[in-house]
Amino acid sequence: MSYPTLAPFIQARPWLMRWMRPMARWYFDNSGYRKLGLRADDLIPEESESVQLALKRLPPKEAYDRVFRMRRAFQCSLAHQLLPQNEWTKAEEDVAYLEPIIKEVEAERTEREDLESMIIKKRTAASAKGGH
Repeated sequence: MSYPTLAPFIQARPWLMRWMRPMARWYFDNSGYRKLGLRADDLIPEESESVQLALKRLPPKEAYDRVFRMRRAFQCSLAHQLLPQNEWTKAEEDVAYLEPIIKEVEAERTEREDLESMIIKKRTAASAKGGH
């Protein structure tokens, strides 16, 4: 997933991180997806090949939990209701489960592209004598 981000810039500066953390918490709490029982990785669009492959690599329990969360959120959305507050996703539970797999898939893809585009040159007798 290639998208512009300021995260590395902010994370490299502790003073900026301290300033941004309360705003980030406020934003995530008010974005509403946690009130539907979703996690942040549930919101990643599934159209890309990398995400499709990452979804296939999810452990069966995690894949089932993802489908359950999505269906429950869809039902809540249709009914114009939120989940009871005790069923909301807590900040501690909102951990990345799909993003690391997506990064792994993309790293494999770039490695494969690099290997496929590599040009192999056959050694000649003159270059073999030179030692290199």
